[in-house]
Amino acid sequence: MTRKTTLEQASESVPSAPSGQLGARVLHARLVKGMTLKEVAALAQCSESSVSKIERNLASPSLAMLHRLAHALNTNVSELTADKWPNTGPVLKAGERFVHSFGHGTEHRGIELETISTAVKGSLLQANIHILQPGAKSDGQIEHVGEEVGYVLEGSVILLLGKERYELNAGDAFHFSSHTAHGYENTGTHIARILWVNTPATF
Repeated sequence: MTRKTTLEQASESVPSAPSGQLGARVLHARLVKGMTLKEVAALAQCSESSVSKIERNLASPSLAMLHRLAHALNTNVSELTADKWPNTGPVLKAGERFVHSFGHGTEHRGIELETISTAVKGSLLQANIHILQPGAKSDGQIEHVGEEVGYVLEGSVILLLGKERYELNAGDAFHFSSHTAHGYENTGTHIARILWVNTPATF
């Protein structure tokens, strides 16, 4: 079987999380917490208008911004983006997993996360396949509690750990403390796919 080599093929037949629900979930989480737009924006290091636009589905946050919003609201990215998983047991079949798309400005588009675990808040670990289109990069670096382990399945990426840059190719692996500011970028000309596991479930 020919291996998929484009972002569209990699996402083919995989259900996407309903984008319209993100804003409602961010709004609901904020109201449940009794927080103002100003309070959430301060914790998420963004403007009040950015939070307001996300809540009204007028803007799509980058993965880094969504992570900061989830942290500010004491939840995780999966709870804000994924539908409730059907009670089908511990197995997630190929072609039946959610793929979440993230974008914030032209240079940050082309990042998708294919969920391969049903982690919720309080889970000890979480796993996704990060799918990076050529030229895609994270919106700055993030840091949080926990540890991260990854394995490059396809393509090549630059892993950013603080001021250090590591060039990784298919077959390379990494492990670092999530307290270290981290991000990545696909500087290659082909799609990159990374199996990424982190503890606890922050995404």
